[in-house]
Formats: sequence, C-alpha cells, structure tokens
Amino acid sequence: MTPRTTTSAEAATLGFAGLGVMGEPICRNITRGSGAQMQVFDLSPAPVARLVEHGAVAAQSLAAMAAEVDILFLSLPGGAQVETVIRDEILPSGKAGLLVVDMSTSPVGLSRDLSEALQEKGMRLVDAPVARTRQAAEEGTLSIMVGGSDEDVAVIHPLLAHAATDITHCGPVGCGQVVKILNNMVLFETVVALSEALSLGRAAGVDDALLFDTLAKGSADSFALRNHGMKAMLPDVFPSGAFPTDYALKDVKYALELANLTGFQAHGAELAKTRMEKARDAGLGDAYFPALVRVMDRA
Repeated sequence: MTPRTTTSAEAATLGFAGLGVMGEPICRNITRGSGAQMQVFDLSPAPVARLVEHGAVAAQSLAAMAAEVDILFLSLPGGAQVETVIRDEILPSGKAGLLVVDMSTSPVGLSRDLSEALQEKGMRLVDAPVARTRQAAEEGTLSIMVGGSDEDVAVIHPLLAHAATDITHCGPVGCGQVVKILNNMVLFETVVALSEALSLGRAAGVDDALLFDTLAKGSADSFALRNHGMKAMLPDVFPSGAFPTDYALKDVKYALELANLTGFQAHGAELAKTRMEKARDAGLGDAYFPALVRVMDRA
C-alpha cells in the first residue's frame, strides 16, 4: 500500500521545479501566501535568485529536493520533460510518501502511467495543470484543474489557493489533464475561427476593429475574442515569451492523442494543428500562437 503523509499543507516542506513564465509567479505566490519552507530548482539561475529574495531556498538538484520535501510541484514545458524528471530524478531519489503535483500540461495516458510508477515506490501524483494568462499567474488568479484522490487534493488545495481563484477537482489522476487539454483545444479552435473571420471581413471591406467590437456585442463574444483577438490579432503583435506556437502545437497534439485514446475524431483540432504547423513553418514557432492569422489560406 502507498504510504500516506499526515503532514498538513501548513506544516509541509515544499519544493518547486520549473520556474518559467508560469512556474516562477506560481511558486512566488505559494511561497509568500503559505509561509511554508520552499525549496526551488531550475536550470536557469535567475528565477532561483529572485525567489530566494522572497524566502525560498535554492536546492542543489531536483533529485536532492525530491529526497527531502513532502510536496514537490513541477511546472515544465510538457510531457516529455515531466517524464524525464520523474523517471530519472524523482523515482530513484524521492522519499516514501512524497506527493508530486504536476502543474504542467501532459498527456493523459502519461500522467496515469507515471502515477502508477510513483505508487510502486511509495509516492503519489496529482495532476494540476493551469489555465488563464501569464498576468493571471502573476496576480494569483489562475484556474487550476486537478486530478487525484480526495485525500491528496484536500492536502494541496490550500496551497493552490494562493495561486488560483478557481480550483476544480475533476476526478482521479489524469482528469485534470483531460479538462485542461480540452480547454486549450476549444481555445485553439476559437482562435482559428477568429483568424478566418478577421481575414474574410478585411477582404470584404469591413474595418478590423469594428468587426471584432461588434462580434463582442453578440453571440460570438468570447474570452478568446477579447484577449487573443483584440489584444494580439488587431494590433498584429505576437511577442515571444507569451504562449508560443510551438507550445500550442504540442497541446493540440495532446488533444488529438486524447481523441485517439477515446476512439473519436476531432476534426476541429486537426484543423488547428494544420494551421499551427503552417505558422511554425513560416518562422512563427516562438511567436504568440494567434500569429496563425498571418498564414490564412487563399482559394
């Protein structure tokens, strides 16, 4: 049977690996809000140094951290990195009872496979991918979708509450990833639809800003329209350091993997994948993914 920790969130020692665009502010908010002892690790020294200024402690390595802390958060680029870290660093070194909280977006099947591998070593996994923007991460207003046991989710809930205003327990391990992947799939498909509307309206002589403003007053209104459309597509500004095309392409592939796993076809996701691949091939892999509007097909 998997050992269970009785340590409360307030008394737990914490670790956080992956201090990128989302990971650093999430870690900072948890560190500040919880007052818990927080160890941090990243391949880049700059975010580690910044978090040390907020009371965190720099870990010598991820493996060393896994051997010491009670709860270890991961915020990594994707499933490949999560699998490497868990199999090469955490499984050999993690202490019995360790609770791993994967805040990355990872394939559903992989999350469940890694959960089983951790259980065999007396550790547990909760998947807790995040949604909303980098600004929401800074402000602590993320939405977090969680997959795991009732007991494990109850332990981490007060910690996640320092980083999020919405925390949804979606079911057992893997279900957080299911909901996050589908959230992103719907977003990507909506951005594709917005790119088509903008291009068609422009070609037909309608002012870009007038079009999107009017759509926002009707049933076509959406978060994607008001944020990705109005703030990126209209000014034609797609900075690097936001949610890049390469990352979006990875996530839409996860959606297609889920479709294959469940026996369905996801034609909208296939279209989004094709458009993102075209944007990547046009040199927009590092650009904010609504840049796919620049590669609209002509008849």
